[in-house]
Amino acid sequence: MFRRIGNTVVRHPVWTIVAWLIAAVAIVATAPSLPSNSDESSFLPRSYESIKAADLQERAFPSAFTPSAIALYQRTDGAALSAADRRDVARITSELGEKHIDQVQKVVRGRPSKDGRYDLTLVQMDRRSAGQPEQADAAEELRKDVKKLAEGTHLDVRLGGSAAQALDQEDSSERGQTLIGVGTFVIILVTLLIIFRAPILAVLPLVLIGLVSAVANGLIAYATKLFDLQANSSISSILIVVLFGVGTDYFLFLIFRYRERLRAGDEPKQAMVNAVDRVGEAIASAAGAVIIAFLALILSTLGFLKQMGPALAIAVAATLVAGLTLIPAVVSLIGPKVFWPSKSWQREPENARFAALGRGVRRRPALTAAVSGIVLVVLSLGTLGFNATFDLASGSMPKTKESMVVQDEMRKAYSAGAAAPTDVYLSTTDGKPLDKASFDAYAKKLGAVEGVANSRITQVAKDGTTADFTVTLTHEASTDQAIEAVGRVRDVAHADAPDGTEALVGGMSSIYKDIDTAVNHDYRTVFPVAAVLIMVILGLLLRSVVAPWYLIASVGLGFGATLGATVWIFQEGQGHSGLMFMLPVIMYLFVVAIGTDYNILMIARLREEAREGREPREAAGMALRHAGPTVAAAGFILAATFATMMLAGNALLTEMGFAVSFGIAIAAFVMAMFFTPSLTALIGHAAWWPGHGDRAVTTPGAGTGTDMPATASGGDGQDTVAGSPEGRRR
Repeated sequence: MFRRIGNTVVRHPVWTIVAWLIAAVAIVATAPSLPSNSDESSFLPRSYESIKAADLQERAFPSAFTPSAIALYQRTDGAALSAADRRDVARITSELGEKHIDQVQKVVRGRPSKDGRYDLTLVQMDRRSAGQPEQADAAEELRKDVKKLAEGTHLDVRLGGSAAQALDQEDSSERGQTLIGVGTFVIILVTLLIIFRAPILAVLPLVLIGLVSAVANGLIAYATKLFDLQANSSISSILIVVLFGVGTDYFLFLIFRYRERLRAGDEPKQAMVNAVDRVGEAIASAAGAVIIAFLALILSTLGFLKQMGPALAIAVAATLVAGLTLIPAVVSLIGPKVFWPSKSWQREPENARFAALGRGVRRRPALTAAVSGIVLVVLSLGTLGFNATFDLASGSMPKTKESMVVQDEMRKAYSAGAAAPTDVYLSTTDGKPLDKASFDAYAKKLGAVEGVANSRITQVAKDGTTADFTVTLTHEASTDQAIEAVGRVRDVAHADAPDGTEALVGGMSSIYKDIDTAVNHDYRTVFPVAAVLIMVILGLLLRSVVAPWYLIASVGLGFGATLGATVWIFQEGQGHSGLMFMLPVIMYLFVVAIGTDYNILMIARLREEAREGREPREAAGMALRHAGPTVAAAGFILAATFATMMLAGNALLTEMGFAVSFGIAIAAFVMAMFFTPSLTALIGHAAWWPGHGDRAVTTPGAGTGTDMPATASGGDGQDTVAGSPEGRRR
């Protein structure tokens, strides 16, 4: 099949390129806009208690005041507010309400802090558009207006709250995307220049993947609208590194083999056909593993991950199609001039570092497997200290953003849980009015729960069937202590609800509690499903039921090592209270799925060497010699590309960037180069049972599309003759 694809695109390169350009223009011109949602509650399905509580609030208290934005006032000199200052706060609040800003429903005066240094204006917005871009726009206007109204006073005013956080998050995301995009571009360009010393080869993948990126984003927008998926601004940043990182991987897989075939004496166009024929299966299998792993996120209960899975799968699928059609067409059209002005592609260097590494694996596979395995196990010990945090707002933007400053100041000035109180909604099950005589006792029981500062009845629905008890926690809503406390509140609220009533607990801590439950569900569901599906891909590629087991086990060990290292660096080293709750799920899929690419390339080459009649140890050494340079170059570029996410300036992308780049480095430079080939060498022929995929076959000439003498690359990216004393048979 891959030979037919190669023949078609090489025979008709212009038409292949034209078809891609027409498709890109059509998709980009007609694709719908991609909305963004930063509302944490939208991550959860309607079956969770916190969402049921929010729905009940909408029905029972449609006019209930829930601030979406909070203006925090303090004197510029830091002293306590004077009577004149309080009058200024009242005036600003009144005038702000008279402006009738879009989305703003009500503007009211808040209460001063106990120390008298702070005061508040609370702004309620339309709850139906919570987390949507229009509320961020409203927050931007509010921020400008409230600062203008405070001019000429002694007040310093900042705007916080969920709407302001959405605005700051959007601004931070745009800045992060720019830095990630520039960083990705520079890393790929410079690395390819070093490897090939050819400007055309350095620029070509950036241009081609840029075209693929436009197509992929259009297809993602279509899928998001068609299947009513949630969108999130962080996905755009991840898409950049996935498209350019994975796309460059497949580009390198193809170019290294194309150069190898040219050195073997193939005519240029035939060299590309042979390259697609031999490496196409590895690229398709690698992409298939990534796509299936990403699609496993559909099983997630979190809206964010449900959107991310199909989006990334579409991106990788588009990259796969480009890797088998667009890239071969363009390169075959340019021909060997693609390597200009370098002449090194025409000759073989005398020495190769990867040949030496291959000899080491061949001679001491047990020692190689033991040392690399011990490294992975030691790093994995760090997972024992993993702790999750749930504050998406502060995790997705720098602490210096205005809304984050307001959040921190309010924690100091008011009760830690006052900014996001927990609500317990008590409703009758028979539709009759509640017995108000039981309210005080019920509120007292809620207030006695460990971790609760106070509890009080705040409002009763007009029909008397639902009551709202506001419970203020002693800790900020996203902390571990608050999440544990809200669990205890739920237990008491349910157990001590009067006869004929039921209780639902809402609020941000309740949402985080449910997100924690949903993530744990995803660990038990998404992880094993993705692992099984990847094993199926490996089994089909290798025609073996043995190799997939130790391959997926090795990648799983790499995941543990990655998470452990991330815990040690960010929790132990930098003193973070925990890692973002979604990090293990994302890291697992990226490290296991994308990291499997390198295992697939290495094991496919090992099988190819074995089919030349080599014994398992020799085949492992030769596989490292030949495929090692490709894995090293691709692994470095992909790891460095993901590392650019650390430039975004927020905790979520910094942790994600480090974890995934470290995991890719482990996958490429530890697992694929040493652990996998050494294990395969030790297991021997049994690794290929029952398919006997390593059985020697007769190798025809290059004209048949199979490989002639293979070459290996040295540490400088140049190849070395495999026909040396231990090289490939001619």
